[in-house]
Amino acid sequence: MASLLCLLLAAAAATSPSRLVPYDLLYADGVRAYFARDWGRAAELLQRALHSYAGLRAARRACRAACRREAAFLGGPPGAGPWEAALFGRVLQRADCLQHCLGLRLGAAPSAHRASHAIRRDFEQREPYNYLQVAFFQLKKLDQAVSAAHTFFVANPQHLQMREDIEKYRRMSGVKSDNFRDLEATPHWEAYEAGVQHYNADEYLQAVARLEESLTEALSALEECRALCEGPWEDEEEEEMQPGLYEAIAAHYIQVLKCRQQCVLEIATKPGRISATEDFIPSHLDLLQFAYDQVGNQALAAECAASYLLFYPMDEPMLEKMKQYRTELGEDTAVTARESIQHYVQRSLMEKKLIYYAVEHLGGTFNDPDLWTPDELIPENLKEKHREDQEKQKQEILDVEEREKRGPLPFDGIAVTMDSHQMNGTQRVVFDRVLTESECKDLLRLTKAAGEAGDGYRARRSPHTPHERFEGLTVLKAMQLAQNGDVDWRDAKLLLQASEKSRKIIESYFTPGKKLHFSFTHLVCRTAVDAEQEGRMDLSHPVHADNCLLDPEGQECWREPPAYVYRDYSGILYLNDDFQGGGLFFTEMDTVTVTAEVHPKCGRLVAFSSGKENPHGVWAVSRGRRCAIALWYTHSQEHAEQERVKAEELMERKAVEQDRPDGEERQGADHSGRSSSEPPIPNSGARPTSRRHKPGSDRTQQPKTLRARDEF
Repeated sequence: MASLLCLLLAAAAATSPSRLVPYDLLYADGVRAYFARDWGRAAELLQRALHSYAGLRAARRACRAACRREAAFLGGPPGAGPWEAALFGRVLQRADCLQHCLGLRLGAAPSAHRASHAIRRDFEQREPYNYLQVAFFQLKKLDQAVSAAHTFFVANPQHLQMREDIEKYRRMSGVKSDNFRDLEATPHWEAYEAGVQHYNADEYLQAVARLEESLTEALSALEECRALCEGPWEDEEEEEMQPGLYEAIAAHYIQVLKCRQQCVLEIATKPGRISATEDFIPSHLDLLQFAYDQVGNQALAAECAASYLLFYPMDEPMLEKMKQYRTELGEDTAVTARESIQHYVQRSLMEKKLIYYAVEHLGGTFNDPDLWTPDELIPENLKEKHREDQEKQKQEILDVEEREKRGPLPFDGIAVTMDSHQMNGTQRVVFDRVLTESECKDLLRLTKAAGEAGDGYRARRSPHTPHERFEGLTVLKAMQLAQNGDVDWRDAKLLLQASEKSRKIIESYFTPGKKLHFSFTHLVCRTAVDAEQEGRMDLSHPVHADNCLLDPEGQECWREPPAYVYRDYSGILYLNDDFQGGGLFFTEMDTVTVTAEVHPKCGRLVAFSSGKENPHGVWAVSRGRRCAIALWYTHSQEHAEQERVKAEELMERKAVEQDRPDGEERQGADHSGRSSSEPPIPNSGARPTSRRHKPGSDRTQQPKTLRARDEF
């Protein structure tokens, strides 16, 4: 065996470089050259780092595959002696094989290639390409700069600076569409997306070819991922007492098994996304069986159906399809699942069984990545926890899907204080620092006019409770008061700008790329009537939904008139907090179970979808005066707020009359972007970072009318 192993290692060494320099060292030197503005050196070192990273992973995969054959654990010579010699003899041979193979391939001890967790994360997130694109740009190598930028952007679509750089590249002469290549593209994702496109277009012959290619590549990628799991033991929590021999072997082995189980999530997660495609392998078989059926190949359709049933043996629609295929093919025709899928399922079940045994008897946890795991495989005392984990996993998937829909915020300095998960619901968010203290004071000054000449509900008493006074001012009324000289023109204009800023924030967060129109904008104040607060039991605004009629008993919300059925999103921009009560709260459909509360403060914006998923009300204002801008939005342009159009016309007319046009003032206030002549660079003096948010349209353009005092 030794001679065969030597031949194998010699062949591997012949096709590999004499010495592979550790990629973390090359990366560090490349980043240093980058900040020294030595672009040629930086480009060379960063490319070598990427090459070394790929080479190390390839060496580990190849050596583990080779040594698995050369030092197999099964099929040893008969009478090999006690079990310890039989098992650990092979373990030692496997370890020796790996050390020699990796040493020859890498040209150095494998321990030299253990990079820190932070460096590994940088390479997983494609950070080197962020530096590379700038270096290539400075070297006038536009085609390589564009490819590097695109490669980074595919995995980091929320990166605002790179989004701007990509747009600049598109406008540059000499840049071709072919330059926008993903240098790290995974074959199975390219084939899968092409296959699904053909499938959705009813082009089943083409769909079959690409989906088969995707399935083959996905299973291959899965094997490569599993091989890389057999790395060094990683324990971020250092313990004083080291485990014994068998405990250490068991702990490391279970870590490897858990890593292998998670590989299906890795290959099922598209670059740039957070969540994996659910049931990635079974979905291939489901799509393939239908596509084969459509092109008249019932034999392969039946094979795919049988393979799918290995995952979900009680799936009634697929069982019906199997009956149909057996009838069409003849009862005597043997229909079996694919051998590769049988192997995949059997191996996965074996690993799950070992992991669950370890969790039950040795402790620890296991987040099962598969929805198809048979219930009988899970120990009885773990089943309840497994069900809880699955429910939690489903909720996390919903949360992730919501996060993936979010776009980047179009203004700096704004903070997301609470998201849907923290507010125990969906499509809910709280932003802070949308307005400054001075802007809140200016708008509060405007609310005094609402008390004297306001409109809206046109009532001195609140329509919702006799214990409060209600004052409202629309944007058009505010502009008309400014035109008559009753209020400061700048305050009325600020109302338009503050509401528009809120619209852009909500649109970018919830519906990037899909226009939100104003449905209604209302500056409102609710003031407690001092003499009528004793024994008060009602709310400032009863629990309701904004686009449907809430039916708590029927647990339904009827989307029909007189509800404003066209409203899609709602928002409240608070102006003060010097009052008692008046907080917003969300409930379940029963209108009683409170799920979240929001306490008002200057510059705080709460936003949520307007449907039945977000019943909400307002606690009673028991002392003082609560002021806010109430905002409703719609995707329907035909239901856009017409009063706002008239208000903007009045504002533009006023701007023409003023000595200094707004346009001149805007120029002094707009600091939002670099000139197109500047090179694309990472967005800070430090090394570039990727904010882990998900993709969304870049809506960083400033509001239409600005001046420095607005701080927008």
